[in-house]
Amino acid sequence: MKLEDAIQQKNFRSIQQKTYVNLLYTYYWLMDKARSIFKEFDITPQQYNVLRILRGSYPKPLSPIQIRERMLDKMSDTSRLVTRLLKKELVLKSISRKDKRFADVLISEKGLELLNQMEIIEKNIDNFFGALTHEELEHLNECLDKMKI
Repeated sequence: MKLEDAIQQKNFRSIQQKTYVNLLYTYYWLMDKARSIFKEFDITPQQYNVLRILRGSYPKPLSPIQIRERMLDKMSDTSRLVTRLLKKELVLKSISRKDKRFADVLISEKGLELLNQMEIIEKNIDNFFGALTHEELEHLNECLDKMKI
């Protein structure tokens, strides 16, 4: 669907403004689709991001600070996310061996199992981009990366 039709606005101040609005609209469109999938697993997108980060470092634990540095949403309250994942038994938390002032967070077996069950999310994410060719996706990624220089 064209942006103009979706938001019922035909004119934009500039192509930059249209692109900005289109990126925001697309972000919310993707998050809306993803939330319905996450809801089935009783997990938030931010919690999923933490679990994926911890799976990526497994079996090495990470501190909440290291997790926050790798988060997609830098405004997330990592401590609160870890606490909620602890309550769900999806992560393990212990005092750091290197520095007693810090905690080590490790994904639990239950967390690893949940991520395996959530492979449907990965397949659905692929489907979100089904209208684009591999080359178009490469180009889109290049443009997005270039923007952040």
